[in-house]
Amino acid sequence: MNSSSDQASGRDAGQGGGPFMPKSPNEALKPERVPEPPRRSKKARSQIVIFLNFLMTMVVLGCIAAIAAFYYVVTSYQNPGPLETNTHFTVREGSGLAEIAQSLERNGIVSDGRIFRYMTASNLRDGATLKAGEYEIKAGASMKDVATLLESGKSILYSVSMPEGLTVQQMLSRLSEDSVLEGDLPNEHPPEGSLRPDTYKFSRGTRRSEILSQMRVAQERLVDQIWEKRDPDLPIKTKQEFVVLASIVEKETGKDDERAHVASVFINRLNKGMRLQSDPTIIYGIFGGAGKPSDRPILKSDLDKQTPYNTYQVRGLPPTPIANPGRAALEAVANPWRTNDLYFVADGSGGHVFAATLDEHNANVRRWRKIEADRTAAGGADQELSDGLPGGADAEKPPKGN
Repeated sequence: MNSSSDQASGRDAGQGGGPFMPKSPNEALKPERVPEPPRRSKKARSQIVIFLNFLMTMVVLGCIAAIAAFYYVVTSYQNPGPLETNTHFTVREGSGLAEIAQSLERNGIVSDGRIFRYMTASNLRDGATLKAGEYEIKAGASMKDVATLLESGKSILYSVSMPEGLTVQQMLSRLSEDSVLEGDLPNEHPPEGSLRPDTYKFSRGTRRSEILSQMRVAQERLVDQIWEKRDPDLPIKTKQEFVVLASIVEKETGKDDERAHVASVFINRLNKGMRLQSDPTIIYGIFGGAGKPSDRPILKSDLDKQTPYNTYQVRGLPPTPIANPGRAALEAVANPWRTNDLYFVADGSGGHVFAATLDEHNANVRRWRKIEADRTAAGGADQELSDGLPGGADAEKPPKGN
């Protein structure tokens, strides 16, 4: 029996992997320590996890790069530009944003044409564009400043001035000589008196024909406006006659406070059937729209030259205006002073002296000629024969019975 027990104990000990060690009650109650699992090697890590880690890293780095790039683009667009002095920049009709951006960079106005192009495109309002024209770019202007200016269309404006009393031919010459305007003028001239004297503003690239059209429309509106408010007792029946007489008044005096008085003289003469005897009509009949040369006086023989415009020879108004009258002359004819005066002559101070009778007028003429003689003796320039007066020494007497 002992041998059997020993054998069983031997088996138990062999099965336990060692000799059996009896445990105390306290030790038996303690939990046994489970051994840690073995660590996995790096080679054993999942390839999917590695890829996801890489992808996340790239996303983070990409976001950082994008934020940095966006910050650089925005600050570059808003910071002062490289331009050191003010300059002019022209956007031609039909130019696209890419072409404008390249030109701005090429001219040293912006530092990067691509940034200007894409930022401007994103900032433009719906339907907005960069407008054609010539612009003044300030030194140090940012790309944003440049884009705002080109979007506004506030381009550099030039001007051409047309003083009152110029003929159509003289006005067309001014348009033709302007170096900023473009395009040809029509071969057929507008009618005399149909262009409004004024100062016309325009941007580079404007065509001469556009300004000419503005002048015609403006004069037509002005004439219509003043004609509607005319004195109903005028001996003038049509707008054409109205402009003709206004052109004569325009050429007779440049003083604002005299125009309505001069107009009254011509109105009184028309009412009495007298010849107007206006020197500017003689000049137009001889020289036409080109005007009299400055060194050519009116000769006594000119008074006898037969032209449709010689109001020393023909009664009533000439066939067309002799210049383009301005607002003041038109208003003076539409509402002239009410006087009895039939004559006027220069007073030696830039104005005129008026008379209701031929005797008064002849006295005024003698006074004027003495002034002229004194000027000549003192070395002054020779003056023209009658210097803008109805009549002079040859003044016409009012018809009897008037």
